[in-house]
Amino acid sequence: MVLLPGIAAAQLNGTYVLSGKVNDDQRQPLSGVTIRIKGTPNATTSNKDGKFSLTTNIKFPYTLVFTYVGFQPQEFEIKNTNNQLNVQLTTQNILANEVVVTASRREEKLLKSPVAIEKLTINALKQSPGPGFYDALENVKGVQMTTTSITLKVPNTRGFNSPNNFRFMQLADGVDMQSATLGVPLGNAIGPTELDIASIEITPGAAAALYGTNAINGLSNLFTKDPFKYQGLSIYHRTGLNHVGNDPLGASLMTEDAFRYAKAFNDKFAFKVNFSYMQGKDWQSDTRKDQNPGNLATANPAYPELTGKNNAAYDGWNKYGDDALAGSNTVSIKGITVNGVARPNLTVARTGYNEVDLVNPQVHNLKADATLAYKLTPTTLLSYTYRYGNLDGVFQRGNKIALNGASVQNHKVELKAKTFLIRAYESIENTGKSYNVKPLADNLDLNHASNSVWGTTYKNALTAYGNANGGLTSANFAAANNAARAAADAGRVEPGTAAFDQLKNTIIGINNWDIKSSLIPNAPATGGAALIQKSHMYNAEAQWDLTDKVKFVDLLVGGDVRIYELIPDGNNFVDFSRPISERSVQLPDGSYGDNVYYRKYGAFTQVTKTFFDNKLKLFGSLRWDYNPDFKPKFTPRLAAVYSVNENHNFRFTFQNGYRFPSLFEALSFVNNGRVRRVGSLPFINDGLGYLGNSYTQASVAAFNAAVKAAPGAASGTDATALANRSLLQVADLPAARPEQITSFEVGYKGIFFDNKVFLDIDAYSNVYNGFLGQEQVYVPNGANVGSDAAVLSMLDINRDPTTATTTNAASQGQSRYRVYTNAKKSYNNVGSSAGISYNFYKRYTVSANGSFNKLLTSEKGDVFLTGFNTPEWSTNVSFGNRELFKNVGFNVVYKWQEAYLWESPLVTGRVPAIGTFDAQATLRVPAYYATFKFGATDIFNKRYIQYAGGPTIGGLYYVSVTLDGLLSK
Repeated sequence: MVLLPGIAAAQLNGTYVLSGKVNDDQRQPLSGVTIRIKGTPNATTSNKDGKFSLTTNIKFPYTLVFTYVGFQPQEFEIKNTNNQLNVQLTTQNILANEVVVTASRREEKLLKSPVAIEKLTINALKQSPGPGFYDALENVKGVQMTTTSITLKVPNTRGFNSPNNFRFMQLADGVDMQSATLGVPLGNAIGPTELDIASIEITPGAAAALYGTNAINGLSNLFTKDPFKYQGLSIYHRTGLNHVGNDPLGASLMTEDAFRYAKAFNDKFAFKVNFSYMQGKDWQSDTRKDQNPGNLATANPAYPELTGKNNAAYDGWNKYGDDALAGSNTVSIKGITVNGVARPNLTVARTGYNEVDLVNPQVHNLKADATLAYKLTPTTLLSYTYRYGNLDGVFQRGNKIALNGASVQNHKVELKAKTFLIRAYESIENTGKSYNVKPLADNLDLNHASNSVWGTTYKNALTAYGNANGGLTSANFAAANNAARAAADAGRVEPGTAAFDQLKNTIIGINNWDIKSSLIPNAPATGGAALIQKSHMYNAEAQWDLTDKVKFVDLLVGGDVRIYELIPDGNNFVDFSRPISERSVQLPDGSYGDNVYYRKYGAFTQVTKTFFDNKLKLFGSLRWDYNPDFKPKFTPRLAAVYSVNENHNFRFTFQNGYRFPSLFEALSFVNNGRVRRVGSLPFINDGLGYLGNSYTQASVAAFNAAVKAAPGAASGTDATALANRSLLQVADLPAARPEQITSFEVGYKGIFFDNKVFLDIDAYSNVYNGFLGQEQVYVPNGANVGSDAAVLSMLDINRDPTTATTTNAASQGQSRYRVYTNAKKSYNNVGSSAGISYNFYKRYTVSANGSFNKLLTSEKGDVFLTGFNTPEWSTNVSFGNRELFKNVGFNVVYKWQEAYLWESPLVTGRVPAIGTFDAQATLRVPAYYATFKFGATDIFNKRYIQYAGGPTIGGLYYVSVTLDGLLSK
């Protein structure tokens, strides 16, 4: 309740000053209430005593609008200077009357949105138990959060999740937060600071008809505070602890500091500045589960002794350099004969290194931004914003990437009025001293010994052990394997030693991953691990509301252009105009060739019309997108909202969407762990042959397993290989095309019992066509698939042309490619979600939501696993009171999701069910503009992972203090 006991006006030089006081329902002053003259930019806020003043020259009568978080907006007509008003505002714990803009790119009531949409207000963000505003997204209906690092959180909706989610768009004040060259969304890492967030809107499901490619799974839109409306100084500090309990790192301090200052002058010019700095110890990925157990064909089913911890082909979730499942870090031991007994070939993985030994857990995140805003007219605003973010952390692409001082800069210019918007921005990326974890592990091992030298040492030690111990028997084979590995690893640098640290730092400093480096003495065949990527992204867009000109319908039109400028690094991105052999060679001027450009253009129109006394509203949208590397695409959206009355609204939506390959999916050219990852554009295939002259990885694995399993001396021979040639399957990869989604959605939003209950239900069905993913294939060098030479080149023993034995002819070897390509099948997934909020007594609110998502189409028989990577069922339940006592509030949240299968090129495995409690309590001290928050996530420290290969997350306990509204007047 807001009580306005009186408004006074003092005349001065044609203007007058309105003044008054704002109280709550307990007759206590309310600070921060926004008071605005309706239809004008004239506004002010109340101070710590609830008092306000507003200078204006507007003639009577007019309407004052009062808005404050947690209360329903209220309007009062002011007819003269003698108004004496006693006004009560109704407490609002439910979002029934909130306005959103993301669903249709224009303001509309949340209840009447044509698509599913969620909104987090300042109030919701303050009540979230999470330490940061991005943590609040984990509690939103239908949102699945993937935490790759404390500094990196990636949201997704409605399935097909991945840590570098290309299908879910993150915007901050209209700027795309997707890192172009890294290929990961950085919304929480380089986006707005904690103190500057005004609200967040989340649209699950396709939004491509209005926002273009990269928005086919959903979109989050972060809105920052207007410097004209939110003035003054705000200061924030948080101290927390994580890694508590039985954790190798031990209890670790985590801190974050931020400030915001905004000032307006004469309601014409305003500015704001923000700064925040966070530091702490990251969650670590150290699940040592074996994803290549001994019974698999890629391991050693012929040796049942080698299971569990004795598995010679062990491939750990968070270990690198031991990649047996991909076949890139294995040695095939052939011709094992002990005491006259011949044994089948043995597949042995290199030992590798654990991720925790390769990645520094200490991380930081610095964010800063500044905005200058000038009102050309009362309703036309010109602004410039500069944003900078710098971070450490770990994220997963095809492999784990350790970010070290990676930075992104944004420059944005925007002209906004009632009927039009023009925006242009540039994003500048620099990966700093980041590196790829897999080639680091590979090259640490290769520095000790090449695969052939290591394999020879292993074989000699294995046979020696057998000859000395009565042969290789089921009783001693495991011990023989361990002794042989120890002999082959003798002299290898080990974590925790100065030699390890020195070699690790040297490799991290080398840019090329696939050549021998002269910087490392006596290196047999090693390279580096540095990730050096720099790029520019230019985006310009405009929209124009033509409703006043057309009259009979509401009409919105717009268009955009985006240009990516890649600076070739010789490692991830190259100048394709150069010969293949020279693309990784640095030129005398220090470059790796000419910059590469990738372009997209788009335009859209949206028509809306109401019928039957505004009960039925129809929406029609059509978008055109063009990428010069593909044919133009048209994306329609049709929607209808039927309002039984203001409180009960049904919606029906059909929409189509396309997604052009992202920068990394289109243009990568990465030699990573002896497997080159290549983009989807067809010209990259020229001279390589992986599209039409390759075998699938799965069939090559089955082929080698059969050849290896042959009895006695026949194991691994050419004759056995040729006899099993039918197991090899030609990949026949399709030419790349944009990914397409067709989506149907129905929903209902309604409020009941005098605004005490809010219900939101939706259901959807999606069909993905041309799903983009990665398939690993093997190209026989110098031969055509189907020929004898091609068959023999697929033998593990012939993975390079230098290997020949008495029973295997030396082939020209094989080249391996992990190709971004389209799935051959269509995939259908369905789901539903429901949320309910109940303000059952005073300010007590209980809320619950649940989501169901299921993949209906089997992936069997396709070129790759699509990775639905989403639990079928998940739910959140919260209970709280924002003012249990005077200036004291609390909130408790329970989150649960069932176990599910995670599939990716790096790690595939089951993710156990998650069930955690988060809680927070707040204490407001209005006299000092202060709010104290005491909270914890995963309060019982029940450790969990969110995806296979991801970090183990535990309890985080914190206290924060916010000083808000200082120097506001």
